[in-house]
Formats: sequence, structure tokens, C-alpha cells
Amino acid sequence: MSQVLIINYELNNINSISNAVSRLGFNYNISNSPFDLKKASKIILPGVGSFDIAMKVLKKNGWVDALNSYSKNYEIPILGICLGMQLLADNSEEGKPCDGLCLVPGKIKKLEQTKNEKIPHVGWNELIQKNKSELFNKIPNHSNFYFVHSYHFLTKNESIVIGKTPYCGEFISAYNHKNIFGVQFHPEKSGKYGLLMLKNFLRL
Repeated sequence: MSQVLIINYELNNINSISNAVSRLGFNYNISNSPFDLKKASKIILPGVGSFDIAMKVLKKNGWVDALNSYSKNYEIPILGICLGMQLLADNSEEGKPCDGLCLVPGKIKKLEQTKNEKIPHVGWNELIQKNKSELFNKIPNHSNFYFVHSYHFLTKNESIVIGKTPYCGEFISAYNHKNIFGVQFHPEKSGKYGLLMLKNFLRL
């Protein structure tokens, strides 16, 4: 039976995202084994913590090669949330410099203050929709979502950017590259529009 695969790499906010998926009426499997990918209809990569430590765990458990293979050969929709969004990129300056999963063209940089903003960025903020995406079906532009982060995603490919947020100047808060989606906010903690966004992904 196909189901939503939630990747567990020891730095995840597993309970909140799994509860949200269950509340929306979808079956899920929390897994620390890439062998479970063959049963997945959707993949969610949540996370909190440090980029370099997360990549070390993903490599140790065999997720790096497996995710590269499945994302390209099977085109299963993947959603990266917060740190998960960042891990899908090429590399990051957080912690010890290291490569990411290299599934989305871009890099991770630390937020820089422009008007004495607080870092980490914690709390509710708006998302300005850019390129059209099914992820935001029936979600009004400038809706607010809940953020907790100090780093952000950068890319030269503006065509994959589907949302930006006005904080520390402006940062990319959502992208869509082929079958891969990433959001910097926590949809499972973002009220009705966060749950709707998650539901839109699970219905793809």
C-alpha cells in the first residue's frame, strides 16, 4: 500500500508533522531506512538543527544515494520542511562546510540583518507568492506562516522560486524544482493555511 514516507534522521520534528499528516487523513510511515522508499507515494524531509550534522546522519544511514535515485528515476514528490528544505540544496555554510543532497540548485547562507532584525527569525511572517504552484492552491497571497531559522536558501534560478518573505531584506521561503518542493516555514505549525499547503502537497 502506498503511503507518505516521513524520513527520520534523528533531528526531526517527527511528532508534529506525522500528527498533521494523520489529521489530514493520509497514511504515513516514519522511517530511518531508505529501503522503505519503494512503498512511498510521497516523501517528507522535515528537520531542525544543524545542516552538517544532519547530512552526516543521512549519509551514514544511506539516504543520500537512495534519495538521488528515487527522485530522478521515479519522480516521487518530495517536500523539504525548514532544515529539510535546506538539505535538498547543493551546500551550506552552517557548521562545517559540506555538500547537501544536491537535488535543488542552490546554497544555504546565514540571514543578514538589514534593519536590526532578530536572528534566528522566529514567529509568523507573510509569504509573497511568486511563480504559480499547486502547493498554494486556494491559499491567499500574503498569508502568514510560522518560521524558526537562522539560515536561508539562495539560487540563481528564479524560475524555481514560488515564495519569498520580507525579513532581513527578503529571502526565498518556498521553491519547486521538478518534483521537489521546499518550504522554510513549518506548515504543521502554521494554522489552517499551513495544513492546506500540506494537504495540497499530499494530493499531488
